Amino acid sequence: MQITDCARSICGVTVFCKVDVVRCAIFAMAKGLISWAWLKKPYYIQARISYLRVKYLFFTWLAVFISSWVVYVQYSSYTELCRGHQCKSTICDKYRKGVIDGSACSSLCDKDTLYLGKCLSTKPNNQVYTGSWGDVEGVVKCQMGEVLHYELGAEMEPRKEATLFDKPTKGTSVEKFKEMVFSHLKAKVGEQANLLDLASLVLSVADGNKDGHISLPEAKSAWALLQLNEVLLMISLQDKEHTPRLLGFCGDLYVMEKVQYTSLYGISVPWLLELWIPSGVRRSMDQWFTPSWPRKAKISIGLLEFVEDVFHGTFGNFLMCDVSAANFGYNDKHDLKMVDMRRIVPEASLREAMRDRRCGEDGDCVYGADCRTSCDLTKRRCTPEVVQPNLAKACLALKDYLLRGAPSEIREELEKQLYACMGLKGASDQMEMEHSLILNNLKTLLWKKISYTKDS
Repeated sequence: MQITDCARSICGVTVFCKVDVVRCAIFAMAKGLISWAWLKKPYYIQARISYLRVKYLFFTWLAVFISSWVVYVQYSSYTELCRGHQCKSTICDKYRKGVIDGSACSSLCDKDTLYLGKCLSTKPNNQVYTGSWGDVEGVVKCQMGEVLHYELGAEMEPRKEATLFDKPTKGTSVEKFKEMVFSHLKAKVGEQANLLDLASLVLSVADGNKDGHISLPEAKSAWALLQLNEVLLMISLQDKEHTPRLLGFCGDLYVMEKVQYTSLYGISVPWLLELWIPSGVRRSMDQWFTPSWPRKAKISIGLLEFVEDVFHGTFGNFLMCDVSAANFGYNDKHDLKMVDMRRIVPEASLREAMRDRRCGEDGDCVYGADCRTSCDLTKRRCTPEVVQPNLAKACLALKDYLLRGAPSEIREELEKQLYACMGLKGASDQMEMEHSLILNNLKTLLWKKISYTKDS
């Protein structure tokens, strides 16, 4: 009792003993700590909330900044590449002034039944859109700027003329226009026994309203179109199943048949994701998204047949200068259809251009992506003969496509023939014979394997 009382009196007044002093000290410290904890807790919570708020605001600002930058880049790219409204405005202005005419002019400019849809352009000078023309779906292509002639060059960019649609001039007779067309075709595809037949095809296309007469506006449109390799090829190969049809035109704007599937294989991903995907993973992704092997074989046979169409065809030899998967497509029956033929050029034009090109090494003698000649170091000029024929480049494009998933019983033979095909040389004395032999062997091997399947 005395100790307890003493403890109370000590803590209350001024009496001291060792045990009580210790107890009072502990009591005071505990009381102080509890008071400090209660005082400190609100400040800690406030600091924590402030930190989270700043962190949240920072990441919100960062997300808004990145999103705005992506939208700006996308919008800038879109407005630079996709100028279909400008193209339509220019074409329709020329049409309403009576400068040009064609089978698609009235639908494009007066009736609004030719509609430009999704933008597919990859270069500002070459406007490409999906389109609908009444009940028909197509692809609309238009040349931006004062563009008339395409010259052979590393960039494959069109050369600008002082005045667009300036030929033929007023007063030119139909006979004179025929002579102009014939001379142009002769320079383009070379001397051909049936050049008159090709000129007749061009003149039949020029008659847009099919009234049996070619007006001056129609002639101006036809002349502008005739400078474009793709249009020339569509006219030359209009009866071939792997060439898209020319549906109509107005000036140098033209509508071609739409291809349902616009690449041999692959999957499209947003460009921002494309930057982060390793090339090996991208190739694997391409291979994942392909048709079944029998269908791939049928599509490949179509490509080999197209090579036949352009190799010493009816109206000369054409060279495939960009043999990439994006230029080939197919329909719902898995028949190959060309998607982009702008880089398929007449051999005569390429030889003439390369002959005049100066060089210091073989790398200077390249047209497009795949048409290569060698450099004659003694003359410092490119040689006119291409290093590889079309078939060798087509087999290179098909190698991974065909070998993946190939039946085991033909895989070894298929690989052997593909590598023999890729080894073809353009300047070989026996090239034409080897070309025909390898092409027929490949087609036969593939047809034998799929001829009894539903995919054939």
